[in-house]
Amino acid sequence: MELLTLLQQSPALALSVALVAGLCVGSFLNVVIVRVPKMMELEWQQQAAELRGEDQTEAAAFNLVTPRSHCPGCGHAIGMLENIPVLSWLFLRGRCSSCGMRIPARYPLVEVLTGLLSLAAIWKFGPTAAGAGALLLGFFLVALTFIDLDTQLLPDDMTLPLLWLGLLFNLWGVYAPLESAVIGAIAGYLVLWGVYWLFRLATGKEGMGYGDFKLLAALGAWFGWQSLPAIILLSSIVGAAVGIALMIFRRHGRDVPIPFGPYLAGAGLLALYFGEPISRWFGLA
Repeated sequence: MELLTLLQQSPALALSVALVAGLCVGSFLNVVIVRVPKMMELEWQQQAAELRGEDQTEAAAFNLVTPRSHCPGCGHAIGMLENIPVLSWLFLRGRCSSCGMRIPARYPLVEVLTGLLSLAAIWKFGPTAAGAGALLLGFFLVALTFIDLDTQLLPDDMTLPLLWLGLLFNLWGVYAPLESAVIGAIAGYLVLWGVYWLFRLATGKEGMGYGDFKLLAALGAWFGWQSLPAIILLSSIVGAAVGIALMIFRRHGRDVPIPFGPYLAGAGLLALYFGEPISRWFGLA
């Protein structure tokens, strides 16, 4: 409680702590982004082997903690001084200290993005329950965005806890009345579910994945059903613009799927910080 009081009395300290903590969480999110899809694949393989009646050999532990982070090229274990957010990447000039393999610039990008979102959360809401919720929402959306970009998957292990967290915060009406949040969760899922089936019946193809339904349901749980029109409009407009640009400039085929999760996540963040002005701009408020 003393720390919370200190942060509330010193906005500069609260913002500094938020930035540093966000950078550190961003470093962990890089692990989440890489490992969660692999963990899902290993689980699917294990389930398939069980269905086939195959003997299960005990596999080496693989989770968010084990094995220790290492270079995929030479296996060099990443030390503490090589794992300082952003600074280590700059000091190493984006290369492994052992073999010189290039370290993708996306790693510091995720760290910086998470740090800036953390800074924005405390700047807008302060060290309050709303600020804590904004931090958690930002962390989840960053991880889901990059996982979807990499694999076109939105894991249930992340979208469903995000939905329940939204309802939990809104038990006290932090972002929306509880009734609005519950309706938002239901409507968010059903809207995209309906679009999915209309598109499938009309074309015989799947236009989006079930993870998109669950992510929009989660955003509805956070911000209430009133926010859904603006979120859907924003994500659809940006998604359509990016899709057209990819087809024109990169010759991206029409049949090549484009992940929709990042656009939903971006629209969700806009709803968090600019929900009322956006709704008024779209004539939805």
